[in-house]
Amino acid sequence: MGSFTVLDIVVLVAYMGGTTALGVWLGRGQKSARDYFVASQAIPWWAILFSVVATETSALTFISIPGLAYLGDFSFLQVVFGYIVGRIIVSYVLLPRYFQGELVTAYALLERRFGLATRRFASITFMVTRAFGDSVRVFATAIPIALILGPSIPVEYVTPVSILILGAFTLVYTYEGGMRAVVWTDVLQTGVYLAGGFAALYLIGDGVDGGWSAILSRAGAEGKLRVIDLSTDVSKPHTLWAGVIGGGFLSMASHGADQLIVQRLLASNNLRDARRSLIGSGFAVLGQFLLFLFIGVGLYAYYDARTFAKPDEIFPTFIIEVMPPGMTGLVVAAILAAAMSTVSGSLNSLAAATTHDIYLPLSGRKADDPAVYRAGKLFTLGWAVILIGGALLYKNQGTPVVVVALSIASFTYGGLLGAFALGLGWRRANQRDAITGMAVGILSMTFVVFAKQLSAAYPSLAESLGPLGAIAWPWYVLIGTTITFLTGMLSSLTHPAVVPPSMSTPSTRGA
Repeated sequence: MGSFTVLDIVVLVAYMGGTTALGVWLGRGQKSARDYFVASQAIPWWAILFSVVATETSALTFISIPGLAYLGDFSFLQVVFGYIVGRIIVSYVLLPRYFQGELVTAYALLERRFGLATRRFASITFMVTRAFGDSVRVFATAIPIALILGPSIPVEYVTPVSILILGAFTLVYTYEGGMRAVVWTDVLQTGVYLAGGFAALYLIGDGVDGGWSAILSRAGAEGKLRVIDLSTDVSKPHTLWAGVIGGGFLSMASHGADQLIVQRLLASNNLRDARRSLIGSGFAVLGQFLLFLFIGVGLYAYYDARTFAKPDEIFPTFIIEVMPPGMTGLVVAAILAAAMSTVSGSLNSLAAATTHDIYLPLSGRKADDPAVYRAGKLFTLGWAVILIGGALLYKNQGTPVVVVALSIASFTYGGLLGAFALGLGWRRANQRDAITGMAVGILSMTFVVFAKQLSAAYPSLAESLGPLGAIAWPWYVLIGTTITFLTGMLSSLTHPAVVPPSMSTPSTRGA
């Protein structure tokens, strides 16, 4: 195995130090919570587009997506088709309502329709989901660091040290710079990890006899370039139906009901810019996934279908074994860039939700009170401790980490999206109905996901669990949304009908 040279270390330290310094510099002059959390709605649409892409990419894309193509084919793209469909729906159904008023969190929209308790319930649900999911994402960055350090440091020390380094650098610029720092460092980080991906693509082609022509010829002959799977088997995650329908619902939840993405869109100057950012990000993500899937089929040819202990080790192994000094540092920096962009966004969105959905109503302060700004920064620090601590819990995970992270979101995404659907599509529903629906939806999906895990761990239980143990993860959000909506609808039939508040208010921001 190759070594991590002094030049690689210089590249890596320069990148992380430069990113942190940029974030701190961008945070100068901030005085209010609105500045800190939505950058006073002054971010250009193209920067938000890249920020959305960087945020949802994380280190998982770098590490796991090439492994999917190495072991399989391009059928994962069917889920990405659904991501585009979901964003278009959110852009025309939910985004206009987010831009009616001066909202900072997605869940203020639920308060407008149902009441404060619904807002708090949804916000806490988001916090739990984000904390668990992003703990997995932080842990994922320990994989390339462990391969770099190799046997020189015991494994039990490699993981916590790498997580602490990542967390410390990211915390500094997020704490100081707020949303403005998050977005602009995301733009920088997008460039870094795309450069790393294209560098890998070049080296793979250079290392295979016949180059990319030979790689693609072999991939085509072995069916690794297949995209469409028309199977109706709900246990298969990468089919056209699971991708377009299930992926569409997943994207509606992640980009329409998750504060992490919605907060970036709220930093846009107007609805038109937010819409351009959101829809454009879907097509950008499609291109990005294509890049990393091509890396996977390239590695399949480069290693001649060699067997690896874990699929998440395939690309990091190539980075350390093959890449020349300096370029190894660049690609490892790219992996850390992807991770840092997600973690920084999570810290800021978690702090925003805690500040505006929990602290502000309880304190009775106004949003422009300097104490609210200070509280937001303290909540950023607190959530950093939680994410770093949670990352240490994911040792010895054999399942690709991208699947783990997406499955965690599936516990709660259906409940969140279902609450928005209930507010928009069932006028009879009130606050009790919304909370009941979310609770039942989340509990039901917890059972479904655990049934899936049990079936995988204990094959003898698979038959007794029936179809519950076989449902593929792209369907989870659709199922959870349906359960939430139907439960809320049925609950509403137990009380007299009343005229509900609307999710819409007179527009105060330009279209």
